[in-house]
Amino acid sequence: MTRDLPIAGWLRRIEPHGGLPIYLALVQALETAIRGGELQPGDQLPPQRAVAAQLGIDFTTVTRAYGAARAKGLVEGAVGRGTFVRRRVGDDDAGVVDLSMNLPPPPTGLSLAALLKETTAAILDRTDFATLMAYHAGPGTPGQRAAGAAWLAPVMGEIALDRIMVCPGAQAALTALLLTIAGRGQSLVVEPLTYPGLLALAETLDLRLLACPVDDQGFVPEALDRLCGEQRPAAIYVVPTTQNPVATTMGLARRREVAAIASAHRVWLIEDDPYSRLFDAPLPALTTLAPDLAFHVATLSKTLSPGLRTAFVVAPSSGMAERITSRLRATALMGSPLTTAVAVRWIRDGAAERVLSAVRLEARARRALAGEILPTARGAAESIHVWLDLPPGWHAGRVHAQGAAQSLSLVAAEAFATTPDHANGLRISLGGPAKQSVLREALSHVAALLARGPGQRLVV
Repeated sequence: MTRDLPIAGWLRRIEPHGGLPIYLALVQALETAIRGGELQPGDQLPPQRAVAAQLGIDFTTVTRAYGAARAKGLVEGAVGRGTFVRRRVGDDDAGVVDLSMNLPPPPTGLSLAALLKETTAAILDRTDFATLMAYHAGPGTPGQRAAGAAWLAPVMGEIALDRIMVCPGAQAALTALLLTIAGRGQSLVVEPLTYPGLLALAETLDLRLLACPVDDQGFVPEALDRLCGEQRPAAIYVVPTTQNPVATTMGLARRREVAAIASAHRVWLIEDDPYSRLFDAPLPALTTLAPDLAFHVATLSKTLSPGLRTAFVVAPSSGMAERITSRLRATALMGSPLTTAVAVRWIRDGAAERVLSAVRLEARARRALAGEILPTARGAAESIHVWLDLPPGWHAGRVHAQGAAQSLSLVAAEAFATTPDHANGLRISLGGPAKQSVLREALSHVAALLARGPGQRLVV
């Protein structure tokens, strides 16, 4: 079944008279929507004639774009049925190397498949099947919330269990949260480049985005204070640790300044924190500095596995947690009881910490590899993605297209942009390739592409 609203959204973001040839712009917009989760495997694309009519372009141009998307492994066609989003392309499938999807790398010296088999067998053996397959709407059982508190303790300290919710992923959590605290037409303060899922959500909920100037520590305090005073936003949304996409981390002093500004203006603060647990010694959560106004969203997708579809959310109070839970019930109902049970069991028996330690080892090795091949790339030693500023004269969209011609899936700054005037660069994710050797070759291709200059074609 066609998902009309998201498809209309990604088509509206295509500029027929932009810098790229229109067929490449269409492919890039399609890939961005897929990588960001706006389009899911199995989603049907609109008919080519409908796309041509909506964009005011030739039918043959759309045919060329769909053909290029099919060649990249993004979509697949079924005679008489249409064109559909394909499953995720892997390292050994059509030779495409994915440097766009931000995944945790395979854990060093540990088999997730074996661990998952062992865990699910134990759960099925010791849990009543009817209970496992039943509805479980709500914020989570006391045991599940206690597991969330244990997982968050290194960054949050001690947390009252009635403030914690167990959610089916960060996107579902953000949806319920924003539906609770922000009405249509209200505004959110964000960084100039921010999480694409938030961009899609803001568009869906009709929220205005106010881009606050940043430096290498995050929000510029004076600019944030001015925006909060003049615009009275519903909330401030921030990724303070390994910011997505530019990979900067807000220091403790700046966190205190941001928390003080939110408190002074009585503005809600949303801390999206997928990466802190990758650090051996993470900074205190920004949320802990303004606990009566702040929400903490921590998914397991970037530290353990996106397949767990589990995130923990901390609200300022039990009452606010109940309100968000009500919205979550209306939009997502519940998470998968089986995957939630796996996540909780891993936290309880120590497997989660073992997986995390192994992911950290691999992440550090891959970040060092990126530093060796792309020395100007930015990101902490623990980061699973890096940001690469492009030299003057380069257009990130063109680099994206040239990379695609070499079977490299890259994501350019436009996918994260909240304003037309933004930094020019690429986010390069390091966790997607199954092997370091594949990652090394892919990063070397990126380096070779950049070494040839903005107007030259890469030949390998």
